Amino acid sequence: MQESQPRALWASRLGFILAAAGSAVGLGNIWKFPYITGNNGGGAFVLVYLVCITLVGLPIMMAELMIGRHTRRDAVGAFISLAGRRSPWQLAGWTSVIAAFVILSYYSVVAGWTLDYVLRSIQGAFAGQSPTAVESLFASLIADGRRQILLHLVFLGLCLGIVIGGVQRGIERWSKILMPVLAILLLLLFVNGMLSPGARQAVDFMFRPDFHKLTPGAILEALGHAFFTLSLGMAAMITYGSYLERRENLLGASLRVGVLDTAIALIAGLAIFPIVFSAGLEPAAGPGLIFKTIPVVFATLPFGNLLALLFFLLLAFAALTSAISLLEAQVAYLIDERGWGRRQATCALALLAFLAGIPSALSDNLLGGVTLFGGLGIFDSIDLLASNYLLPIAGLLTAVYVGWFWSGKEEKEELLAGGEGWVYPVWHTLLRYLAPLAVSAILINKIAETGLFSYLAGLF
Repeated sequence: MQESQPRALWASRLGFILAAAGSAVGLGNIWKFPYITGNNGGGAFVLVYLVCITLVGLPIMMAELMIGRHTRRDAVGAFISLAGRRSPWQLAGWTSVIAAFVILSYYSVVAGWTLDYVLRSIQGAFAGQSPTAVESLFASLIADGRRQILLHLVFLGLCLGIVIGGVQRGIERWSKILMPVLAILLLLLFVNGMLSPGARQAVDFMFRPDFHKLTPGAILEALGHAFFTLSLGMAAMITYGSYLERRENLLGASLRVGVLDTAIALIAGLAIFPIVFSAGLEPAAGPGLIFKTIPVVFATLPFGNLLALLFFLLLAFAALTSAISLLEAQVAYLIDERGWGRRQATCALALLAFLAGIPSALSDNLLGGVTLFGGLGIFDSIDLLASNYLLPIAGLLTAVYVGWFWSGKEEKEELLAGGEGWVYPVWHTLLRYLAPLAVSAILINKIAETGLFSYLAGLF
């Protein structure tokens, strides 16, 4: 069932760009990209990553935006509209919407950690503390299931408050606030980093080309991150594309989002690693860097509490801009296909995400002994399912459908509407041949890394 009201549209191009870039910019931009850059060849890795963004990420993003704009439907409804209600291709839409739900359920738990550290920064919890004392703060947070659940609830409440306002008055209005503030916070931390003694070492770490480190695994890492960082395969871009004006240039819009996403990731590295190197510490990936190493450094710096507050506010805003796109992708499904009102759909899905996220919040405490996949805990198993399987499967199905089965005439008309018909042969060739091969390589590599085949064989 389609909604009876006219479809909401972005009020401005800037609003869409900021919202889409906000979807792409998340916690991974702040810690993962700088880290994998430094450990996979620095400048050589950046070059490969940019090639992957251009040849694989942007064509798939254009395809998702095109599907949304052409059908004016959510991800599931878009494939039903294009291929028919009984077509198996709607699996692409279902997989992406399910991925959005699963990711939001545990992503908001991690985002809740950033809110906790914002509060700790305001309270001056890091000042004058020993490294052991600072690191123990994270251990105490992980061990406190009730606190994590409360923070998880607060974060989802923030998402609900934004998405319930709708496309223009909710998502677009808040994206115009959150993204500039995020940029200002990042630039302040960048200037601080560049003035610190570790600036040169950080620049070398991230940008000095080392082609000896550019292994096949590093290339797959660049390819995988290029796909995931653009919020592909999680229904967000199809949904946001459905709110686009028909005359919008899809290539230009995709390029702007990709450039903003990459620039923020690079600047984040130049903000974080100088202070890490200044303290004589080794960079570490994931929560170890964000919630253990960085607070230890801030505890030793002048105005450390202020820097910590800026940093964790930056993380919280990055998490929020991504999470609202995940929630909106699900809300659009209930509005378009089930005829729900926005308020009803947003509240119901936020509640479901909260309930689904509780096991992740308890993964390292009350449910610490529960394992699901290959001996992994609940949190890691859910992350593995979404990131390693649901997202690449949805991206692969989308690339194959648009590249091989969707009407070329309709695709050309969509590009011509934005004045970019000239790009069709190049875009279609990349989407038809290179993108499916690249995403298949990502999927096969993830299966090999996680030992899925061995795990399944062990079950039988």
